[in-house]
Amino acid sequence: MKKTPFDLAIPVEDISSCVSCGLCLPHCPTYRATQEESASPRGRIALMRQAQRDSSIDDAFVGFMDSCIQCRGCETACPAAVPFGSMMEKTREALATQTSYQPRWRRFGYSFLGKPRLLRLGSIGLAVLQRLRMVPRRLPLPKLPFVQKALIDSGSDVWLYTGCIMDAWMRETHLSAQRVIESTGAGVKFPLKGASCCGALHVHAGLAPEARALAKKTMASFPGEAPILVDSAGCGAQLKAYGELVGTEEAEVFSRRVMDVHEWLAERLEQLPTTQEPRPKVVVQDPCHLRHVQKAHESVHQVLEQYVDLIHLNDDGLCCGAGGAYATFHPEVAKEVRERKLSLIRSVEAEEVASANPGCLLHLQAGGVRVRHPLEIIDGLLTRES
Repeated sequence: MKKTPFDLAIPVEDISSCVSCGLCLPHCPTYRATQEESASPRGRIALMRQAQRDSSIDDAFVGFMDSCIQCRGCETACPAAVPFGSMMEKTREALATQTSYQPRWRRFGYSFLGKPRLLRLGSIGLAVLQRLRMVPRRLPLPKLPFVQKALIDSGSDVWLYTGCIMDAWMRETHLSAQRVIESTGAGVKFPLKGASCCGALHVHAGLAPEARALAKKTMASFPGEAPILVDSAGCGAQLKAYGELVGTEEAEVFSRRVMDVHEWLAERLEQLPTTQEPRPKVVVQDPCHLRHVQKAHESVHQVLEQYVDLIHLNDDGLCCGAGGAYATFHPEVAKEVRERKLSLIRSVEAEEVASANPGCLLHLQAGGVRVRHPLEIIDGLLTRES
């Protein structure tokens, strides 16, 4: 294959930190699916080393970098604390700026995420096609609404981040989160118009300049010092990483204000109302960006345990295969990875699955199981009680 000149801007200390021990292999979903060494963290880092040494890449390199789900389960398993997630982001940014890795049509698609009016119009169009049964069933879409319920501020104790796709397709989750937060006595405020997208999908695609622009708009949309609560694991991980992405003190301060909504609720368990409703049996799927990046998954369990009989999956947080836009571009691998998760879910006696990330939720729903956001489950129980 023809080699392409390439400058991979990864610090030497990062790329040399991997000692190729292989402890990451069982935790890598793409390696488990393919048994291909170059589809593992260890193998990808070896390719990065070679690219850095030779200052060139080929199509195989691009393919193996693109096929990473970026679940970062390898980081949790790694005894040497290799910053694989950061290395992958830098690699994809280099690919996006120096090659045709991200074609114009994909860049155009990502640009919609930061334009809420266009995203809303597109969602209404999809809703029409859904009603006409013209949307392929393989696409993991919820039933899209024609009309959105309004998000109304109830106070200023905390902000609730809304985002792009989740707000357009799953606003009911935000409303459930608002009601559960308010049940503790706190008032909720929604962001100003600039917080249209966190930039997570852009970072995953290597479009870091676009992500930084979105980050700056988002930061300006949360004035003051109140905590910023997030009910999407992927968005929360990205907002907490603004300090590294933007590289300013202002961004560092902003990121320190961000909490997953379950983290905030877990600190206020005694303020949550009780219910006499029967306790359903619920199995929790830990989203990768909540477990491996934010390391806040236990808070979901703590909050849910107030209301349900919780069933834990003994899988060390194995990825479900959603990976943001990954399942769209790599459907076969995503399905194979999902099937491993589904087989574990089906092996336990649970009434439904709880997942605190919209991408995971939709991906698992498409696999045929009943999945809801943890706060939708809790809100439903509290609403029936009242």
